[in-house]
Amino acid sequence: MSDEGATPRELVLEACRRNNTNLLSEVLTSINSPEKIADLLNNAKDGIGNHCLHIAASYGSYEVLDTLLDQENLEVDPLDRLDRDTPLHKAIRYINALPASERASGHPIAELLIDAGADPRIRNKAKLKPVELVDPRNTELRDVLQRAEYSMTVGDDLVVRDGGDDDGPTGSASDSD
Repeated sequence: MSDEGATPRELVLEACRRNNTNLLSEVLTSINSPEKIADLLNNAKDGIGNHCLHIAASYGSYEVLDTLLDQENLEVDPLDRLDRDTPLHKAIRYINALPASERASGHPIAELLIDAGADPRIRNKAKLKPVELVDPRNTELRDVLQRAEYSMTVGDDLVVRDGGDDDGPTGSASDSD
């Protein structure tokens, strides 16, 4: 890449808008360290404060999102400046804007973000969680988000057992003659 023309930040944002994985890969391979890639991706914002994940989610850029989410140390829940939305909020808005017959094709975008660790419990500036933005007729997407929210809530409360005391039966009194 030459020193003339668009900056790496501008190229990343354009790749997110156009779902251009070739352009994104070109930018990422030109950077020689995972830390620098994470710094670029976590700080790449457009003029109104949308991070690269917000832009990709807003445009339904599944392949670019998939590539971005594979990068080390990427923040999956940045908040945009305007609405304090996460990329998951933006994905729901994108899905809601699709014609009703095509909405199911947008579900993988929300699922990809959730699988990467996006927190469906985060509320935006209007105090709404992503599930509260879902079109009420889109019950399948609502179920996906509710399951993810439940899983994260229950997952935070799980107690992990040591497992070191598993020596078999304890010889309770009911085992005696």
